[in-house]
Amino acid sequence: MKQILLACVALCMAFSVSALTYDLPEDGSRLLGGNQWHRVQKGETIALIAERYGVGFLAVMAANKGVDPFLPEEDTELLIPTQILLPDVERKGVVVNLAELRLYYFRPNSTEVDVLPIGIGRIGRETPEMSTYISQKREQPTWTPTQNIRNEYAAKGIILPPVVQAGPENPLGEYALRLAYGNGEYLIHGTNKEFGVGLRVSSGCIRLFPDDIEYLFSQVNLKTPVRIINQSIKHSLEPSGEYLLEVHQPLNRSEEEVTQATTLQLSRDDIKFITQAGVDSSVVNQALKNQQGIALSVGEKQG
Repeated sequence: MKQILLACVALCMAFSVSALTYDLPEDGSRLLGGNQWHRVQKGETIALIAERYGVGFLAVMAANKGVDPFLPEEDTELLIPTQILLPDVERKGVVVNLAELRLYYFRPNSTEVDVLPIGIGRIGRETPEMSTYISQKREQPTWTPTQNIRNEYAAKGIILPPVVQAGPENPLGEYALRLAYGNGEYLIHGTNKEFGVGLRVSSGCIRLFPDDIEYLFSQVNLKTPVRIINQSIKHSLEPSGEYLLEVHQPLNRSEEEVTQATTLQLSRDDIKFITQAGVDSSVVNQALKNQQGIALSVGEKQG
């Protein structure tokens, strides 16, 4: 099977892939898609490979720990995490899961969901959790940087104008969706620096690849609901009786946490899931330790 996937990958490499579209699973299931394998070619970087498969940079790094992100060894086989569990949330509108750096768009009156890699707020400028909606759609948006952002740029020797006009120097890209949360300061937007997608680099907004924001902009309407959550642990009892667990590294909240192992916070539902009969505790403990963001089989329902 791996050889077939590798052949398929080689056939598709000429095309640039970003967003992934999945058929929604049957009732009672949360599992989407299947993982893929990629054999590293000379000169490829993890960022380039991740973009081709429509997944985030950190997602590929987490699934392949120890691989050099800038100079991965030629002929290394990378696991591409394109098999995922849906987050535990209503399947409606736009859902952003900060912990996995993914945006889900549940198409209205459809059995499909689009999954897009995103960049989110960096430490100290975190993207907040919220339940809101799209209040404005802007094509060729201008950017009005806050005084704090202008001060940050000034410290680097860059003087920003009060308003940055649309164009190649505008970090919002060509499309922006304003959220109704707060004073409307949070956007889902494009970018002129694609390397930031799949990372925590923004000032709190949600950043998409140019092709992805163009697509999303064309699909959503004003008042489309937007839910931003932070689920680092996802699990499912599938209709087949299989228990699945997907663990992502929790978001660091301070610079001190970056150099330490961030502690996972288990909810009551998480504890109930991992302690039930049929769940292999050794596999669960390894998943909680590795935090690779991969949907793993951890047992089967008894009886």
